[in-house]
Amino acid sequence: MGYLYKSVQGKNKILKLYDEKLEELNIEYEYKRVNTSFGETNIIISGKPSGPPLMVIHGSNGCAPIALETYQNSNNSFRVYAVDVLAQPNKSAENRPSMKDESYGKWINEIISTLNLNNVTMAGFSFGGLVILKTLEFDESKIKEVFLSAPAYIVNGNPLKALFNVFIPMKRYMKTKKTKYVEKFLSELFTDRDEFAIQYLSKVFLEFNMDFTPVPVIDSKKARTIKTPITIFAAKNDILFPGKKMIKRAQKIFPSLKNSKLLENSKHVQNKAQNEMKGELIMK
Repeated sequence: MGYLYKSVQGKNKILKLYDEKLEELNIEYEYKRVNTSFGETNIIISGKPSGPPLMVIHGSNGCAPIALETYQNSNNSFRVYAVDVLAQPNKSAENRPSMKDESYGKWINEIISTLNLNNVTMAGFSFGGLVILKTLEFDESKIKEVFLSAPAYIVNGNPLKALFNVFIPMKRYMKTKKTKYVEKFLSELFTDRDEFAIQYLSKVFLEFNMDFTPVPVIDSKKARTIKTPITIFAAKNDILFPGKKMIKRAQKIFPSLKNSKLLENSKHVQNKAQNEMKGELIMK
């Protein structure tokens, strides 16, 4: 038993929802366990067996089935590798790499090497964007192109807005267990209501020790060394990583920025139609 789950029962409740979401996707898949120097990593492999590799990375307090749902229409064209990020409420090890060094980039590159992949397309949401950018910083030689949705690690929003609109409702739920506070939290971050997110995060907030470490932003000198083509989908109404601010900085610091799109009617978490649009662009 690791230190991130508050009880065995709580862990089982979260993983039960994980399994339910995966089965709900109604796809053929297999699990792959990869040993890395940071701990054992769980990967869900699906999609076209002969297709080029697409590695998808979920956000904070998330899991691989959520990433698979986000990029679900990519299954027809790619061999999809959905990674359970370490130290998140999922099936990978509970060891938490540091955001301040090259750990996440080294970890992903170890996975890519073990799976013997080349010319990998990567797509990630929120914290998954940080993981991908760290991967490019560490070694981008096996990465073909990346697609980042409302990514962490480029800009941060107003901390007071995040405190009052996001973190206080979360803490109130943890104290009172009243679902209305989860609803308030989600209404600030999600473009559309998401029933699974309500169930999953209700369990995560109570049963999992989350990481509240401030998210760093990429150093402009490091950003300028990246050569891999980058596409960014930024959300205009994103309270955590504001879209206009993000695109403005990205255009300044990333010479390899291929495309940037401001999603006008999006909060931090995009809705189904927006995810389908992103998937179509990746497939092109």
